[in-house]
Amino acid sequence: MNWSEFIKNKKLFIEFILSTILLVFVLAFMSNFLEFVEHRQGVVLLDPLLKTFQPVNLTWLIFTLIYLSLIITIALIVKHPQKLLFAIQSYSLMLVFRIIAMFLLPLNPPARMILLNDPFIQFFGSGRILTKDLFFSGHTATLFFFFLIADSKPFKYMLLAFTIIVAAAVLLQHVHYSIDVFAAPFFSYSAYRLIKIKSNRQ
Repeated sequence: MNWSEFIKNKKLFIEFILSTILLVFVLAFMSNFLEFVEHRQGVVLLDPLLKTFQPVNLTWLIFTLIYLSLIITIALIVKHPQKLLFAIQSYSLMLVFRIIAMFLLPLNPPARMILLNDPFIQFFGSGRILTKDLFFSGHTATLFFFFLIADSKPFKYMLLAFTIIVAAAVLLQHVHYSIDVFAAPFFSYSAYRLIKIKSNRQ
């Protein structure tokens, strides 16, 4: 179904508009929620894996792969409105899972964490560097989500490789605990699967 046909389908188009509004609301809530999380006291986890190596600054590698993956994913789905609708709904649900997880498990960052400074945000503004948005890893979860929704096999394998590299990189930089990274794909897949079931029933 192309965009012209999609827009003519009132039910789907209204669902798309409402889903987009919901995503904007969730993102706005997430922004305020992260400020709350940043000022809240949490616990420091004993992570046997992080103890085995010194942190390495891989900020540019992490964000290069994240933004490249975002561009690839948008290019793959923007011409397919139903796929885009599915992505918006799935990603919104994943964000809700992340908000709930962070609320239920207050964490302080690993002791030797190297700050993950988003070059894009810092270049265009004075965004606060977050340190407690921990359980679960949003970077890993998002890239794994991109992998799930990609249909093109070459790009799908590329996005999976990027996911693995970023997952390893945030651990090497001590940005996340091992459990954050380990759990992230499960939350991504759960959101993806639940929306898939909902879509199949419509």
